Amino acid sequence: MKLLFVVSSLDITQPFSATPAWWMLLKGLYESGVDVIAAPYQGPPIESLWWRAAGNPARWQGDFFKATRDALRRLRPAPPPVTAAPAGAAAPESRTEWLTRTAAQTLIAPLWARHLDRLLTQEPDIDAVIFLTVPLNHLRGVAGEITRRHGKPVLYYDGDIPASLPAMQGFASGFRIYQGADVSEYAAFISNSTGGAALLEQMGARRAHTLWYAADPDVYSPLPVPAQDLDVFFYGHGSEYRAHWIEAMLAVPSQRLPQARFAVRGTGLHALGRAQTLPYLSFSRLREYAARSRLNLCITRQAHAGLYGSSSMRPFELAAMGCCLVSNPYAGLELWLEPEHEVFVVHSAEEAVERYRYLLAHEAVRQAAGQAARARVLKQHTFRHRAAELRAIVQQYL
Repeated sequence: MKLLFVVSSLDITQPFSATPAWWMLLKGLYESGVDVIAAPYQGPPIESLWWRAAGNPARWQGDFFKATRDALRRLRPAPPPVTAAPAGAAAPESRTEWLTRTAAQTLIAPLWARHLDRLLTQEPDIDAVIFLTVPLNHLRGVAGEITRRHGKPVLYYDGDIPASLPAMQGFASGFRIYQGADVSEYAAFISNSTGGAALLEQMGARRAHTLWYAADPDVYSPLPVPAQDLDVFFYGHGSEYRAHWIEAMLAVPSQRLPQARFAVRGTGLHALGRAQTLPYLSFSRLREYAARSRLNLCITRQAHAGLYGSSSMRPFELAAMGCCLVSNPYAGLELWLEPEHEVFVVHSAEEAVERYRYLLAHEAVRQAAGQAARARVLKQHTFRHRAAELRAIVQQYL
C-alpha cells in the first residue's frame, strides 16, 4: 500500500501539539510495510527514515500568515482561557476568520490542487490520499478534484474532535476548520473519538471511522533516573476547557499537601498553587520529568473528557512510560486503561488530596499500576496497532 498524506506540520519545534503523534503514526505505517509520502500544510517538508517528504506548495504564504498572526497576537491582550465547552448552535464566524478562509480558498487551495495533481500523475501507484488535521475549509474542493481527476479516495483524519467541531469554540492556537467546508467531498472521515463518529455523519460525512491515539513504545519507554524527586507532575499546553480540573488536581492539593513537591511543564497554564514550573529544554527532558515523578497527572480537557471515547495522547504516553497515572473523570477512559488498576480517577479536589496522600505512601501500588499500564499499551495501544487499523480502513475504499 502506498499512501500520500497532507499533514498539518512535520516540524516538531512548532506549537502544533499533534505533530509528534503524526510522526509516530507515519512511522508505524512504514514499519507495517506502507510506502509513505508526507507533504506538510505548514512549514518545511522534513524527511525522516520512515517517510519521503513532498513539498509544501504554499510555504511562503503559510509562513507569512503565521508570522503576521503571531505578531498581532503579541500586540493585543490574550483572551481569557476557555473554561467550558459551549452547547447549542455553532459559534459565529468572525470577520477575520471569514477573510482568512476566503483568502485560503482563493489563493492556497489552487496551489494544493495543482501540487497534488502533479504528485498523483507522477506516481499513479499511490492508493489513497489522507488529510491529517489540516484546515479542511481552506482546501474546499481539493478532495473532490483529486477524486474526479485520478479516481483516488481522499480521507480526512480529524485528531481534535470534539474541540474542532462547529459547536465548540476551537483552540485559541488553531482554526475553526468546518465553517465553509464541504465534508461530503471526502470518501470518509476518521476521528480520534468514538462519540465523534456519529456527529460527523450528522454533519454530512459519507462515512465515519474511529482511530484512537496511541504511543510508540520505542519513544515512550520507562527511563531510569537516579531518584524520584518530584511527587506530582503535570505537563500540557493551555488551560482551555480544563481550568476547573487544573485547580482541583494541582492548585488545591499543592496547598493542602505542603510536604509534597508539585511541578508542571507547559505553556498557557494558570492558577497552579504551589506547583513549581520546570523549564522546557527538550522532548527528552519532558520524559525525564515524568520518570522523576511518583505521580503523573492526566488532566484531559472537558471537551474531550465529556464526549465518550474521545482519545488524547497523554494517557497513552504516560502509560507507555510506566508512570502511575491519576486522571480527572474521562468518559470512555475504560476503553484504554482499567480504572483502579492501570489508572486512578479522582472526582474532586478532596478526593485528589486523599488519593495523592495514599499513593505517595505506597510505592508498591504505584509501581504495580505503572507496570500494568505499560503492559496494556504494549498489548493494544501502540501506533503499530493504529497503523494496522488505518490500513484496514483505507482498504475498504480501494
